[in-house]
Amino acid sequence: MSDACVIAVGAVSALGVGPSAYHAGDVGEPARVVLARDEELARAGLARPFAARAPGSLPLPEGPPFEDHAAALLACALGQLVRSLEETRPGFRDERLGIAVGTSSGGMLGATRFFAAREAWARGEGVREDERAALAKRATYFAPFDEAFDAAGLWGANVRRRVHLVAACAASTLAIGLGLRWLDRGACDVVIAGGYDALSNFVATGFEALRATTASRPRPFRVGRDGMSLGEGAGLVALVREENTRGASVFIRVAGFGASTDAVHITAPDRTGDGLARAGAAAITDSGLAPAAIGLVSAHATSTPFNDAMESRAIARLFDGAAPAPIVHPFKAQIGHTLGAAGVLESLAAADALRRGIAPAAAGEGELDPDAVASLLDRAEARPQGAALKLSAAFGGANAALVLTRAPSGRAPREARPVYLHAHATITSVDLVELSAMTGVPRDRLARLDPLCRLGMRAVAELARMVGRDALVGAGIVAGHALATLDTNDRFDARRRTRGPSAVDPRLFPATSPNAVAGECAIVYQLRGPSFAVNAGLDGGTEALSVGAELVAMGDADRVIVLAVDDAGPAARDLLSCTSASGRAYAEGAMAVLLDVSAENALASIDPDVTSDHHTGPIGHLALQAKVLDFVTKWRSACRR
Repeated sequence: MSDACVIAVGAVSALGVGPSAYHAGDVGEPARVVLARDEELARAGLARPFAARAPGSLPLPEGPPFEDHAAALLACALGQLVRSLEETRPGFRDERLGIAVGTSSGGMLGATRFFAAREAWARGEGVREDERAALAKRATYFAPFDEAFDAAGLWGANVRRRVHLVAACAASTLAIGLGLRWLDRGACDVVIAGGYDALSNFVATGFEALRATTASRPRPFRVGRDGMSLGEGAGLVALVREENTRGASVFIRVAGFGASTDAVHITAPDRTGDGLARAGAAAITDSGLAPAAIGLVSAHATSTPFNDAMESRAIARLFDGAAPAPIVHPFKAQIGHTLGAAGVLESLAAADALRRGIAPAAAGEGELDPDAVASLLDRAEARPQGAALKLSAAFGGANAALVLTRAPSGRAPREARPVYLHAHATITSVDLVELSAMTGVPRDRLARLDPLCRLGMRAVAELARMVGRDALVGAGIVAGHALATLDTNDRFDARRRTRGPSAVDPRLFPATSPNAVAGECAIVYQLRGPSFAVNAGLDGGTEALSVGAELVAMGDADRVIVLAVDDAGPAARDLLSCTSASGRAYAEGAMAVLLDVSAENALASIDPDVTSDHHTGPIGHLALQAKVLDFVTKWRSACRR
């Protein structure tokens, strides 16, 4: 058997810390909702300031206080998980560890402080050198990830895999799925997976600008629903293979994973539900279960008009003819949309329901929407169920799904396949007329993209020129970032800082997601496989190469594009100048690499266990370029022998 068994959990949400953070409710009770008017968001000038914040006092490890709230949330969950592991699995730190953690905004709280400080520096206001360095260190997407795991002492030599998924609202679902694949392949003994996000004025302003937030409370799948409310939190699980539990009790099992891309729109879902249904179907197939065995669906359920309708169609397709239809649980309507933590917290709530034999109640009032049909309960019922399906969707059209089971699923283990590099292309600039001719995208639309997306699309266009456009259709794409969208974020936030939230550009907000470049390329080239972005440090490109190779090796895609891209703008250069990375090579440009399962005409073979060097050497796409050229040179040398 090859389920991934959860043997330890750590969680925090607006519902509380520990098991209360994901409590699925009690029989006979309606869903508990902890969303409320948020005074901080109201003072910031938001018109719809409703959210759900974590408890004000968090149990945290001993040591210096966490200045970043996102790091504190992650450390709170990590502390619970580590204590549990130390009790049930002494010596786990000496085992081969994998760490896969997802986020949407990461160190955004630190980034906005850094942006404001840059304005002060430009005005000639003095800031001490050590203060500048501290602000720069906390301004990256991966800063809370580093801080929390550093505090827990978990960056030792035994950490074999380390991935930070900056994959928006599907981040932690993808992280758990990646952990399952590492265990499938035998790459790790223990995997810590999950996600986190803190509330920020930056993100709240962006979603309000997109008209995605509610004026009252979320009403998933109901007539008149008008959006979501944001939440914050963190959740982590420790995963091991069934035969490696060492007597620890199993909280829940992860029995299946699937991922896909809509390739339709950067923010709006494919209204047919096809992309999400493909991810769900892949997860169910991976589990070996029949759809009828699944009695609960943990829905993405953002309570926006188009998403809920799309999701209801995806669920209907997945469970066509199943009787009774699975109960749908929209947990976001209770704790808010926790972004990078949503997938793991919602999975834990589904696991709690399975463990206690209940069908959870759905928050929200009003008539069910006939265009968004879902089986919702007003009050929780006693209903033993053996399996649940978790669905997630994100900016860029990314979809992910997990199958969770109480008992062993009997799932057949996956076998790893060889992975080969077939082509690579590097670009250093973009000409919009040329890019329009290569892609077929109108020049005016390309002009509206941010520099990072244009650079990434140009690199993929060059790859398509080399291998043929048809060779890319249906592939997956993994974007690897160094400083990701830092300069785009600065441009978006400048209006918020100086003129208030009503003045921001809603067209720019989607591009602040590191997932955006993968999504834009997916739309143009119809990349329908898994898609997301990673960024555990300044060598995100090699990190993406490793993850892309994992997806091909384990059968989640036959072809994956790996894309590393840097716009090297002034905010990014200022950040690097304040840190120990100031002397490392960094430049504007992008590199796209095509990985394939076929050995024919290959340029090199790729080991999924290739490691990133986040602390020395070139940065971003330059690091990936050096790594790829090394692989190709060694392959040629081996072939000559």
